[in-house]
Amino acid sequence: MLAIRIHTERGESYERPALGLLSELVARIGADGDHFVIVERLTADPDEYIQVWHDEGGDYQLEHRAGSADRHFRAYLPTAAEAATVMARWARGEEDWDTGPRWERLDFPPEPAGADAAPLDPQVERELAQAVREWLRCGYDSRDALTKSAEDHLVDGDVRPVSRDQAAQLVERLWRERVAEQAEWEGTTDPERITRAFAALEASGITARENFTCCRRCGLGEIRAVGSQDARGFVFFHSQATEGAAAGQDLFLLYGGFESDEALTASVGREVVAALTAEGLAWAWGGSAHDAIRVTGLDWRKRLAS
Repeated sequence: MLAIRIHTERGESYERPALGLLSELVARIGADGDHFVIVERLTADPDEYIQVWHDEGGDYQLEHRAGSADRHFRAYLPTAAEAATVMARWARGEEDWDTGPRWERLDFPPEPAGADAAPLDPQVERELAQAVREWLRCGYDSRDALTKSAEDHLVDGDVRPVSRDQAAQLVERLWRERVAEQAEWEGTTDPERITRAFAALEASGITARENFTCCRRCGLGEIRAVGSQDARGFVFFHSQATEGAAAGQDLFLLYGGFESDEALTASVGREVVAALTAEGLAWAWGGSAHDAIRVTGLDWRKRLAS
């Protein structure tokens, strides 16, 4: 397993994949809606990544960025196999991984001047930093989403004490603080085990979603539309449950069948706890269709998304 996360244009995301999956994804790209693969290390600077773009009939455009706009490079390779090999060497952190391709530095326009934003009022900054750190512990929001939330968090009527640039500057600083913390994490974390359990449930015909919608009511109203039409049932946890787990509480899972049948709902529950058990996660459940499933004893260390 590689300590990387892969994103595709299709919206797929894979954490700690086997090396063969990276090769398969790079070999697949080229059709409409499926042109690129992005790879980032799980514990690195968020502005370090390698990516490849391909359109049918053309070369593979390989790019890597080493932390800032002036360290962004591009090369062209004729085959998917060559591109995937370079990306795998980068992912493994091999010395001289970039030897071979003819790299050229790309020039970008100056980045927005968020770093030059006016200082925040100290009290506002303390209050906002506490909120941003809580969101970062949850681990599901991108920097853009966090910036929007930070900008809006303390709005009171027409009073907006935080500008977009101020929010972006604070989020960037705290994001990098969190990245430095997670660089010390070793092995598979409990949220990654939940992701793997949910992936197994999805593959077995149960729609499984993490951090899905804001609450129970919204989740139950929307879950059927986001999965396979022939799914037998569902399991999810909403963002309020995520916040609880990040604060050290049990993670509450909502589950059920897509038909009004208590026996079906209970059978879905049994599949859910079996998937949790397979990943080494502890749980509490009474076995009835009316009982909640709680994932217990969690060490909530969720690695950040891009």
